[in-house]
Order: sequence, then structure tokens, then C-alpha cells
Amino acid sequence: MSGVDPSHRVLSGMRPTGRLHLGHYHGVLKNWVQLQHEYECFFFVADWHALTTHYQDTRGIDQAITDMVIDWLAAGVNPGSATLFVQSQVVAHAELHLLLSMITPLGWLERVPTYKDQQEKLADKDLTTYGFLGYPLLQSADILLYRAGHVPVGADQVAHVEITREIARRFNHIYGREPDFEELAESACDKMGKKGAKLYRSLRKAYLENGDQEGLQRAQALVKDQQNITLADRERLIGYLEGTGKVILPEPQALLTEAAKMPGLDGQKMSKSYGNTIGLREDPDSVSTKMKRMPTDPARVRLSDPGTPEKCPVWQFHEVYSDQATKDWVRQGCTSAGIGCLECKQPVIDAVIAEQDQIIARAAPYEENPDMVRSILIEGAEKAEDDARQTLNEVRQAMGLSYR
Repeated sequence: MSGVDPSHRVLSGMRPTGRLHLGHYHGVLKNWVQLQHEYECFFFVADWHALTTHYQDTRGIDQAITDMVIDWLAAGVNPGSATLFVQSQVVAHAELHLLLSMITPLGWLERVPTYKDQQEKLADKDLTTYGFLGYPLLQSADILLYRAGHVPVGADQVAHVEITREIARRFNHIYGREPDFEELAESACDKMGKKGAKLYRSLRKAYLENGDQEGLQRAQALVKDQQNITLADRERLIGYLEGTGKVILPEPQALLTEAAKMPGLDGQKMSKSYGNTIGLREDPDSVSTKMKRMPTDPARVRLSDPGTPEKCPVWQFHEVYSDQATKDWVRQGCTSAGIGCLECKQPVIDAVIAEQDQIIARAAPYEENPDMVRSILIEGAEKAEDDARQTLNEVRQAMGLSYR
């Protein structure tokens, strides 16, 4: 696919849950805002994924999409720097999912760690559906469709990227064998020049005969640095190097993100299901009231009782929002009973409201004119469709489905 470098591409999605909270902001959106300046980013609303667990109640999905994307934009995600779209508006996701389902062993899906885990957590729902079993494969299609080299995930989601790598590897092994693949690869090797070709063949031999991983990485870097060969030749050389065929679907890498440090109001993970959230665009008076009611160190029954910051949910907010001088003041005041809990909370309340003032201001134009959001998503879907179509054309051709 001409002009695409997977190592410069990132893909990430989010189910349409409606308005987001501070946990989403610190756990995902701030990372997206940074990534959009470093990579070519595709950020999508995973509405089909929402159906895998909530297929019985789809009311309000449109509004949930609008509310969530406004939060993306208000947080600083820029449609001029990243492609934003709704999954179901790019039907190629469904086609690639279908085609990959033809080659994916059932056991691979059944062993995904979250399969049984989610069934237990959502025991009140009937999840004995193909959609639920196949959602990791749909995720794989999402990633592979855009040939994304990096997928930002937490440590608990690495397994989903790993199954995507396995599926890409299996697809390339089955369909990447052009009739004259080895001859074409050797011809591509010669185009690297005498010195480059000799080094490539030496490193390839070291990897295939001895499993030399360092040699593999050096050879991959050598191929990627070549300026005088076509993308198709580059893909052949990468596949030939690894003992497979032409790389049609590049294997993505997990881009590990730090676990969100943003706790809920009760010290647990911030989650709507726990009722412990602060919305990204929540009214300042509501934010202040909620935080003033936050539980604190249970040892501080009276103002004169000393406390331990690490045992207090409010301290976790200070870790996110306060500078070192404020944290030193809190630690000293708490452990010596020199300050009260309300006094301790005030700097955090002020910092959260100040941060949200900017977010609320950026959201206002979109709240007043939701058609702006729809236009951004339509334009993003058109861009995504163009990229997806190129990948699908290669996939169909490789599978013998390109009828002309």
C-alpha cells in the first residue's frame, strides 16, 4: 500500500459511553493528545464493539457518540492532527472481520483472557453470542485495516494485540506466497546494492538458522532504510527475512501506557459503575460538593488526630494535581494534625475546577452546534474509508477475491 509506514501509525478506539470523566481524561485522552503530534493517528468510536455486550439496549447511542466526541475535542484531540471517525461508518471493518474469521482458529478466541473474565463480570447478560466471542477478532480487523504499527493499551490489554499479531502472521503465511515470491525477493535484494544485499543475506541466514533476534532486527532496519526499492519489494524482503511470504498485514506492537493514576472519589478506580466519578464537563459547584464529601483517612476522627496521607483517597488526587510544595504542605499538615481535611481538599478542588474551566470552554462551540461534531466524524470516516479500501484491495487480491 503506497506511502504507508506502519511504524508511524497509531490506532485506538473507545466505546460510546456518553460523557467522559477524569479517569478517561488522565488514562486515555491526555495520551491521545500527545500521540497525535508524534504519529499518524486514527481514533475511532467503537460502536459495533458496544453491541457485543449491550446489543439488547441501543437507545441513546447517537447522543452518547456526540457527547463522547465533544469530550475528545474539548480535551485537545485535534481533527486536524488525527483522523476521528465512527467505526460503523467505515463498513470495511466488517468485511475484514469476516475475511479474517475464515482463517482464525476458534481456540484462539476462546483463550483470550477477557473472554471468560467478562462473562463472569457481566453474568446478568446473555453473552453466548458469536459477536461476543468474536470481538477480539473485530479488534484485530480494526487495527490491521489501517496497518497500524502501534496500539496504545494498558498491561491488561496486551493479549488483544498479541492475538492480532498471530492473526496477521497466519494471514501472511497463508496468502503472502506469490507464485514467484522467492525470485522476486532475491531480485529485490539485489536492488539494495552489493554491500546491502550481502549484509541482508548474512543477517537472514543468521536468523533463520540460529534464531538470531538481533540479526533479525538489524536486517529489518536495513530494509526500512532503503530508499531505492518500492514498498512492495520492501514488504517482500521483510517477509523473506522472516521465512514467510510478502507482508500484507503488518504485525502491530503494543504501545504500553501507564495505568491511570486517577482514582475515584472513594479511592477505587474511577468508574460510572461505582458511582465515584467527576465528569469532564461537570458543574464547578457539583465538583466542589463531591470532593468536600470525599472520605479521608479513617484514623482522623477529630481535627487533632494525625493522619497518614497514603491511606487517604484525597492524597491520590494531590499526586495527580498538586506540585511538590503543595504535597509537602499536605504531608506535614496531615501527619502533624496541623491542617484539617477540608483545608487539605481545597487546593485539589481549585486545581480540578481550573483544569475543567478550559475543557468546558473548548466544548462550548460543539455543544451549541452538534452538527460540527457530525461534520468532523463524516470527514474522518471518508479519510479512514480511503485508507481501509486500499488494505482491503490487497487482502482481496491475496485471497483470490479480486474479480476483474
